Amino acid sequence: MSKLTGKVAVVTGASKGIGAAIAKSLAAEGATVVVNYASSKAGADTVVAAITAAGGKAVAVGGDVSKAAEANGIIDAAIKNYGRLDILVNNSGVYEFAPIEAITEDQFHKAFNVNVLGLLLTTQAAVKHLSEGASIINIGSVASRITPPNSAVYTGTKGAVDAITGVLSRELGPQRHQSRRGRD
Repeated sequence: MSKLTGKVAVVTGASKGIGAAIAKSLAAEGATVVVNYASSKAGADTVVAAITAAGGKAVAVGGDVSKAAEANGIIDAAIKNYGRLDILVNNSGVYEFAPIEAITEDQFHKAFNVNVLGLLLTTQAAVKHLSEGASIINIGSVASRITPPNSAVYTGTKGAVDAITGVLSRELGPQRHQSRRGRD
């Protein structure tokens, strides 16, 4: 029996890259996985197919984490389909690198809305469903430590993720939730 058998996980931004790998790894350990996607249903369906082909259980669920109703819908899909939520992986993220002179308001708002607000909205939707032993895993980035040129907005979002993760560990920890910080 795998260590996550019977657990239900939501992975945001799981249609490709790090999110897809996380979803597949959780499923390989026995978790049932909600594979969230914002725009690539085909990518999410491919991840679900890989999980089910390996004997796991998964479902693709669309939703933009930066919109409260859609963030709630992602979490509600886990409850509707599987009756519980044990693990939330806040992985959704966007990035665009530009020198300070070229940063636009739209780039700023898109990055902060997905990378920061999305994490908050999805966590807010999940908290009421999480019980003792549940985990919230927020995916940060080494960019917040190495601060590469032309990454002010992206690095700012990941610095915010680091700070929010610390706050939530103190806020939710006493409620017996576990908060972990991942790095890409």
